[in-house]
Amino acid sequence: MEAEGILERLTTALVEIDRGGTLRACEEAMAAEILPERAVEALSNGMTIIGERFEAGEYFLSELMMAGVILKDAQEVIKPHFKVDQVEAAGRVVIGTVEGDLHDIGKNIVISLLEASGFEVTDLDVNVPAERFVEAVRELEPDVLGLSALLRATVPEMGNVIRALEEAGLRQKVKVVVGGLPLNEEYARRMGADRYAEDAWKGVEIIRKVVQRT
Repeated sequence: MEAEGILERLTTALVEIDRGGTLRACEEAMAAEILPERAVEALSNGMTIIGERFEAGEYFLSELMMAGVILKDAQEVIKPHFKVDQVEAAGRVVIGTVEGDLHDIGKNIVISLLEASGFEVTDLDVNVPAERFVEAVRELEPDVLGLSALLRATVPEMGNVIRALEEAGLRQKVKVVVGGLPLNEEYARRMGADRYAEDAWKGVEIIRKVVQRT
Protein backbone atom coordinates (compact mmCIF):
# COMPACT_ATOMS: atom_id res chain seq x y z
CA MET A 1 0.00 0.00 0.00
CA GLU A 2 2.89 2.33 0.83
CA ALA A 3 4.33 1.76 -2.64
CA GLU A 4 1.05 2.72 -4.31
CA GLY A 5 0.94 5.93 -2.29
CA ILE A 6 4.47 6.89 -3.31
CA LEU A 7 3.77 6.18 -6.97
CA GLU A 8 0.54 8.17 -6.83
CA ARG A 9 2.44 11.12 -5.32
CA LEU A 10 5.00 10.79 -8.09
CA THR A 11 2.36 11.00 -10.81
CA THR A 12 0.58 13.90 -9.09
CA ALA A 13 3.76 15.92 -8.57
CA LEU A 14 4.68 15.65 -12.23
CA VAL A 15 1.15 16.60 -13.33
CA GLU A 16 1.38 19.66 -11.08
CA ILE A 17 4.73 20.57 -12.69
CA ASP A 18 6.32 20.31 -9.24
CA ARG A 19 10.01 19.54 -9.80
CA GLY A 20 10.95 19.25 -6.14
CA GLY A 21 7.98 17.04 -5.35
CA THR A 22 8.63 14.82 -8.37
CA LEU A 23 12.30 14.27 -7.50
CA ARG A 24 11.50 13.63 -3.83
CA ALA A 25 8.88 11.05 -4.80
CA CYS A 26 11.42 9.39 -7.12
CA GLU A 27 13.96 9.21 -4.30
CA GLU A 28 11.30 7.82 -1.94
CA ALA A 29 10.35 5.19 -4.49
CA MET A 30 13.95 4.06 -4.91
CA ALA A 31 14.55 4.08 -1.14
CA ALA A 32 11.45 1.90 -0.71
CA GLU A 33 12.95 -0.50 -3.30
CA ILE A 34 10.03 -0.04 -5.67
CA LEU A 35 10.94 -1.45 -9.08
CA PRO A 36 12.30 1.35 -11.28
CA GLU A 37 9.96 0.21 -14.05
CA ARG A 38 6.98 1.05 -11.85
CA ALA A 39 8.36 4.52 -11.14
CA VAL A 40 8.83 5.11 -14.89
CA GLU A 41 5.25 3.94 -15.44
CA ALA A 42 4.03 6.43 -12.83
CA LEU A 43 5.90 9.21 -14.65
CA SER A 44 4.45 8.05 -17.97
CA ASN A 45 0.96 8.21 -16.48
CA GLY A 46 1.69 11.77 -15.40
CA MET A 47 2.84 12.73 -18.90
CA THR A 48 -0.33 11.24 -20.35
CA ILE A 49 -2.44 13.46 -18.11
CA ILE A 50 -0.29 16.48 -18.99
CA GLY A 51 -0.77 15.71 -22.66
CA GLU A 52 -4.53 15.53 -22.21
CA ARG A 53 -4.53 18.89 -20.42
CA PHE A 54 -2.36 20.39 -23.16
CA GLU A 55 -4.77 19.18 -25.84
CA ALA A 56 -7.70 20.56 -23.83
CA GLY A 57 -6.03 23.98 -23.65
CA GLU A 58 -5.55 23.76 -19.86
CA TYR A 59 -1.75 23.61 -20.18
CA PHE A 60 0.41 25.53 -22.62
CA LEU A 61 3.80 25.07 -24.25
CA SER A 62 5.60 26.44 -21.18
CA GLU A 63 4.09 23.71 -18.97
CA LEU A 64 4.83 21.08 -21.58
CA MET A 65 8.48 22.15 -21.83
CA MET A 66 8.89 22.26 -18.05
CA ALA A 67 7.32 18.83 -17.70
CA GLY A 68 9.87 17.50 -20.18
CA VAL A 69 12.74 18.96 -18.13
CA ILE A 70 11.34 17.52 -14.88
CA LEU A 71 10.80 14.12 -16.48
CA LYS A 72 14.40 14.03 -17.68
CA ASP A 73 15.69 14.95 -14.20
CA ALA A 74 13.44 12.31 -12.61
CA GLN A 75 14.75 9.62 -14.93
CA GLU A 76 18.29 10.48 -13.89
CA VAL A 77 17.29 9.63 -10.31
CA ILE A 78 15.77 6.32 -11.38
CA LYS A 79 18.33 5.24 -14.01
CA PRO A 80 21.06 3.99 -11.61
CA HIS A 81 18.56 1.53 -10.12
CA PHE A 82 18.01 -0.34 -13.37
CA LYS A 83 20.10 -3.38 -14.06
CA VAL A 84 22.68 -2.70 -16.77
CA ASP A 85 20.93 -4.89 -19.35
CA GLN A 86 17.61 -3.15 -18.70
CA VAL A 87 18.78 0.28 -19.83
CA GLU A 88 18.13 0.67 -23.52
CA ALA A 89 16.71 3.42 -25.67
CA ALA A 90 12.96 3.44 -26.23
CA GLY A 91 13.70 3.98 -29.90
CA ARG A 92 15.89 5.97 -32.28
CA VAL A 93 14.66 9.17 -33.91
CA VAL A 94 16.27 11.51 -36.44
CA ILE A 95 14.62 14.91 -36.67
CA GLY A 96 15.17 18.21 -38.43
CA THR A 97 13.55 21.28 -39.98
CA VAL A 98 13.47 21.03 -43.76
CA GLU A 99 15.51 23.13 -46.17
CA GLY A 100 14.50 26.77 -46.41
CA ASP A 101 12.98 26.88 -42.91
CA LEU A 102 14.84 28.17 -39.85
CA HIS A 103 12.13 27.63 -37.23
CA ASP A 104 12.97 25.18 -34.46
CA ILE A 105 10.84 25.86 -31.36
CA GLY A 106 8.33 23.06 -31.96
CA LYS A 107 11.09 20.68 -33.04
CA ASN A 108 13.10 21.43 -29.91
CA ILE A 109 10.12 20.77 -27.65
CA VAL A 110 9.56 17.41 -29.34
CA ILE A 111 13.25 16.56 -28.87
CA SER A 112 13.14 17.48 -25.19
CA LEU A 113 10.07 15.31 -24.56
CA LEU A 114 11.44 12.38 -26.58
CA GLU A 115 14.77 12.41 -24.75
CA ALA A 116 12.98 12.64 -21.42
CA SER A 117 10.97 9.59 -22.48
CA GLY A 118 14.12 7.58 -23.14
CA PHE A 119 14.48 7.99 -26.91
CA GLU A 120 17.82 8.39 -28.63
CA VAL A 121 17.43 11.53 -30.73
CA THR A 122 19.68 12.97 -33.42
CA ASP A 123 18.87 16.59 -34.19
CA LEU A 124 19.91 17.66 -37.69
CA ASP A 125 18.99 21.26 -36.79
CA VAL A 126 17.29 23.60 -39.29
CA ASN A 127 17.47 24.27 -43.04
CA VAL A 128 18.32 20.61 -43.67
CA PRO A 129 18.55 19.50 -47.31
CA ALA A 130 16.93 16.26 -48.43
CA GLU A 131 20.33 14.67 -49.03
CA ARG A 132 21.29 15.17 -45.37
CA PHE A 133 18.12 13.45 -44.18
CA VAL A 134 18.82 10.54 -46.51
CA GLU A 135 22.41 10.31 -45.30
CA ALA A 136 21.29 10.29 -41.65
CA VAL A 137 18.70 7.56 -42.27
CA ARG A 138 21.31 5.45 -44.06
CA GLU A 139 23.94 5.90 -41.34
CA LEU A 140 21.83 5.84 -38.17
CA GLU A 141 18.99 3.51 -39.19
CA PRO A 142 16.38 5.30 -37.05
CA ASP A 143 12.93 3.95 -36.28
CA VAL A 144 11.42 7.33 -37.10
CA LEU A 145 12.36 10.33 -39.22
CA GLY A 146 10.72 13.54 -38.03
CA LEU A 147 10.31 16.41 -40.50
CA SER A 148 9.34 19.86 -39.26
CA ALA A 149 8.27 23.03 -41.10
CA LEU A 150 6.55 26.24 -40.08
CA LEU A 151 6.61 28.18 -43.35
CA ARG A 152 3.96 27.16 -45.88
CA ALA A 153 6.44 27.65 -48.71
CA THR A 154 8.79 25.03 -47.26
CA VAL A 155 6.21 22.28 -46.70
CA PRO A 156 6.69 20.79 -50.21
CA GLU A 157 10.30 20.13 -49.22
CA MET A 158 8.98 17.38 -46.95
CA GLY A 159 7.69 15.62 -50.04
CA ASN A 160 11.13 16.04 -51.62
CA VAL A 161 12.72 14.33 -48.62
CA ILE A 162 10.29 11.41 -48.86
CA ARG A 163 10.95 11.04 -52.59
CA ALA A 164 14.70 11.15 -51.95
CA LEU A 165 14.30 8.32 -49.44
CA GLU A 166 12.39 6.31 -52.03
CA GLU A 167 15.07 6.90 -54.68
CA ALA A 168 17.74 5.80 -52.21
CA GLY A 169 15.81 2.59 -51.42
CA LEU A 170 15.37 3.61 -47.78
CA ARG A 171 11.68 4.58 -47.58
CA GLN A 172 10.49 1.20 -46.29
CA LYS A 173 13.15 1.20 -43.57
CA VAL A 174 11.90 4.22 -41.63
CA LYS A 175 8.58 5.72 -40.56
CA VAL A 176 8.20 9.38 -41.51
CA VAL A 177 6.31 11.67 -39.12
CA VAL A 178 5.72 15.26 -40.26
CA GLY A 179 4.62 18.26 -38.24
CA GLY A 180 4.03 21.99 -38.59
CA LEU A 181 1.24 24.55 -38.65
CA PRO A 182 0.73 24.65 -42.45
CA LEU A 183 0.06 20.90 -42.57
CA ASN A 184 -2.95 18.68 -42.07
CA GLU A 185 -3.59 14.94 -42.17
CA GLU A 186 -4.67 14.89 -45.82
CA TYR A 187 -1.70 16.93 -47.02
CA ALA A 188 0.69 14.69 -45.08
CA ARG A 189 -0.79 11.57 -46.69
CA ARG A 190 -0.52 13.08 -50.16
CA MET A 191 3.17 13.73 -49.57
CA GLY A 192 3.68 10.11 -48.59
CA ALA A 193 4.26 10.59 -44.85
CA ASP A 194 3.26 7.82 -42.44
CA ARG A 195 1.80 10.13 -39.80
CA TYR A 196 1.01 13.79 -39.15
CA ALA A 197 1.45 15.47 -35.75
CA GLU A 198 -0.52 18.64 -35.13
CA ASP A 199 1.56 19.70 -32.12
CA ALA A 200 4.61 18.71 -30.06
CA TRP A 201 2.77 16.48 -27.60
CA LYS A 202 0.88 14.68 -30.33
CA GLY A 203 4.18 14.17 -32.15
CA VAL A 204 5.73 12.42 -29.16
CA GLU A 205 2.61 10.32 -28.63
CA ILE A 206 2.59 9.26 -32.30
CA ILE A 207 6.31 8.41 -32.29
CA ARG A 208 5.84 6.25 -29.20
CA LYS A 209 3.06 4.30 -30.92
CA VAL A 210 4.97 3.99 -34.19
CA VAL A 211 8.03 2.59 -32.43
CA GLN A 212 5.96 0.14 -30.39
CA ARG A 213 4.51 -1.28 -33.60
CA THR A 214 7.86 -1.76 -35.37
